[in-house]
Amino acid sequence: MLLALAGVTGVGKSFFKDKLVDELGFSKIKILTTRQIRNGEKNNVDKIFVTPEELQDFKNKGKIAYDFEMLGNTYAYTKEEVFSDKNTVFELHYNTIYDFKRICPNLCAIYIMPKNLEDAKNNTRKRALSPEVEKKRLLEIDEHYNKICNDSNLRNMFDYIVYNNFDKESEDTIVNLVKKIMIDKK
Repeated sequence: MLLALAGVTGVGKSFFKDKLVDELGFSKIKILTTRQIRNGEKNNVDKIFVTPEELQDFKNKGKIAYDFEMLGNTYAYTKEEVFSDKNTVFELHYNTIYDFKRICPNLCAIYIMPKNLEDAKNNTRKRALSPEVEKKRLLEIDEHYNKICNDSNLRNMFDYIVYNNFDKESEDTIVNLVKKIMIDKK
């Protein structure tokens, strides 16, 4: 099963991705990116940091399933990871859902909504981002949140919408939902 987690920055996508790996045996899909590595990040753990030339080489060799631009950087998913037979999970930027559903019709997409938008913003502020990048991310949170709240076509692209209150109950809800999805897909 190919499972995508989407939501505003700071809503807990990475947390839940790790939880599904630890508790349900999912494999993480590693996204390639041309953005600079941040403090605390390790290459080839969650992301694969590449130069624009290296990414172009992947594209020239036909290894990329999908790529997109965000905040001045390119991100890409490899065919090998996206079309795997394993249970895989990755973080999906909300505005790429239309393309991903076209490329991978069997994609199961969960949108994680913050119960309190300020919690997501505070989580974003805790990251070691430059002031310029933090400002862009915080503006994107508002833009993204307004878009998902007001665009029914966008909301309908997601198979499930769940709320994260950053507590144990929210954790259990999301993990149990994925367990149910796994049973239903068998």
